[in-house]
Amino acid sequence: MQLISGFTSFLRSGWLKPITPALVGAMLVMTVPQADAQSLFSPAIKVNQDIITWYELNQRQQFLTALGAPGASENEVRDALIDERLRRQVMREAGIEAGSEDIQVGIDELAARGQLSAEQFLQLLADQGVDRETVRDFVANQVSWRDYVSARYLSQARPTEDEINRALGQSGGGGLQVLLSEIIIPVNQQTIAQAELLAEEIARLEGYDAFAAAATQYSGAATRNDGGRLDWLNLTSLPPALQPVILGLKNGDITQPLSLPNAIALFQMRGLREVATSTPSFSEIDYAIYNIPGGRSADALEKAAKLKEQIDTCDDLYGIAKDQPAEVLQRIQSSPSEIPRDVALELAKLDINEVSTVLTRNNGQTLQFLMLCTRTRDRGEETSRVDVANALTQQRLSAFADSLLAQLRAEADIIEQ
Repeated sequence: MQLISGFTSFLRSGWLKPITPALVGAMLVMTVPQADAQSLFSPAIKVNQDIITWYELNQRQQFLTALGAPGASENEVRDALIDERLRRQVMREAGIEAGSEDIQVGIDELAARGQLSAEQFLQLLADQGVDRETVRDFVANQVSWRDYVSARYLSQARPTEDEINRALGQSGGGGLQVLLSEIIIPVNQQTIAQAELLAEEIARLEGYDAFAAAATQYSGAATRNDGGRLDWLNLTSLPPALQPVILGLKNGDITQPLSLPNAIALFQMRGLREVATSTPSFSEIDYAIYNIPGGRSADALEKAAKLKEQIDTCDDLYGIAKDQPAEVLQRIQSSPSEIPRDVALELAKLDINEVSTVLTRNNGQTLQFLMLCTRTRDRGEETSRVDVANALTQQRLSAFADSLLAQLRAEADIIEQ
């Protein structure tokens, strides 16, 4: 349940705006134009036998607005509260209800993300007009639903040993692929402190749109033109040290800033899937780096583009580098765990004989023309079976929960005012 991060940072940056009594009144008028002050507790939505009041709609919208969280529009809040009522109804029939201790733990976790105690967190929200009961109801629904879905579907969601083998690419029958977005922030000695602060702020963002906007504005990777979005990647193509980090993410989660040579990287999880085709891991990667003076200057990038047109394979680079200093061309065969992280990330995106011109060295003064030569398949096991099993289980539990909620929606009698 990752709904808020860096709450005190929100305060410092101004993302959490002070809500004055006048602004609260304006929000009431804007959010519930159909209701006057006397009818706030009258029904706004009927979901089967349960009622959602205008007051609840207003409270939830103020709650999300205070947190700077996504989903705070009136239509989104209506949909979210309808879903919660449907969840509550099915949990009530099953006799599942979050205990007070579990709710408190949930509130503590939410507050801790902003480096606050639960009491400080609740008081800050109260100052913005959000009742404590609104927060407790929100957390209780999340906690109860997690327990309900786990109790109902866990036995079906657990992968078998064969399924784990396939996900690891060991059986030749399938594997795991991840859908990520990336932000690569270039740094040098003069900008590293500022870039670290920026990366910390980005790691606290909520939602795909916010991450995409940050990628467009700050990323130095070519994917910035598409909001940082990458295509599906085989999990086993990623650097071994990064694989468990990525598997630990849920959809929408963002990694902590990752240090790279001359850059800081952040990744957001957008999807995880099992595929029928094999996704092998590799024991050795063969790649070439041709160094071009000038960094990411227009002249250096033009030279890289011309070089790309002149060659078809890594071996062609030897002719280009003939009579030049030895350090101009590097041909490297290395295990994935020994490849520099930024290089490994770029190689993961490439097919054989494809090229990347994203990376620099020498404090940004040298452009690296990176080319993937070959990959050698590994029959060993890089990624933890436990990590893979947990990721598969969470993916399947999420799918079961979404399917159940869709069914409940289809069968429900929902009347909106």
